[in-house]
Amino acid sequence: MKKQKRLGQHFLISESIAKSIVGAAELTKKDTVLEIGTGKGILTPFLCKEAKKVISIESDKKLYLKSSLKFSKISNLNLKHGNGFKTNEKFTVFISNLPFSQSRKAMEWLIEKRFSRAIVMVQKEFAEKLFVTGKKRRAVSVLVNYATDIQCFMSVNKSNFYPIPRVDSSVLKLKRKKTLNKKLIKTVNKLFSYKRKKLPNVLKQFGQYIESEKRIEDLTGDEIIKIAKQINRKQSV
Repeated sequence: MKKQKRLGQHFLISESIAKSIVGAAELTKKDTVLEIGTGKGILTPFLCKEAKKVISIESDKKLYLKSSLKFSKISNLNLKHGNGFKTNEKFTVFISNLPFSQSRKAMEWLIEKRFSRAIVMVQKEFAEKLFVTGKKRRAVSVLVNYATDIQCFMSVNKSNFYPIPRVDSSVLKLKRKKTLNKKLIKTVNKLFSYKRKKLPNVLKQFGQYIESEKRIEDLTGDEIIKIAKQINRKQSV
């Protein structure tokens, strides 16, 4: 598992935390794991020990080649080089340490997939955004909370990485409730670009009319999703 930042990569070096992350996934011999970001492979052998199959994808060619040699004798491991977020591999469990710059897009990618559960490590700041309620919510919070049951499994101090990053991380555990399509995700993001405007003014831009004094930011997550679905249905007629 690796953490990419603009100025470099930060690798998890704590084996005890790696084992905790794998334990949180509650793997069985029926599970196929997709790990995006093999890194130096601190998680990979533990995943292989518990799961039926592990597909681990690494974008860094040198790290991929090193892992290919290091784990060549693990029969249930399929190592790949490339962009994991462009894969069409099927999986039941998703494991990744998400770069902060890609965390939102990665979450949106995940909730389009059919999976059972996911364990992802993100920067603490991004994790906190997913749990914000009220007017400070972001679209990604509404989407992820609608599509999954999400909890913060553990906090990880920055000292557990090398090189040491500037911030701490959080490990999130997600269980899928619903799979969302790309169009719905796009519409929810669009609605949030008008979140401080009143509903009649917002929906007018989508060719719909409603009487209300509420703004997008006043609605519950379920209400926002419902409006997004209505917009998509009307546009597809």
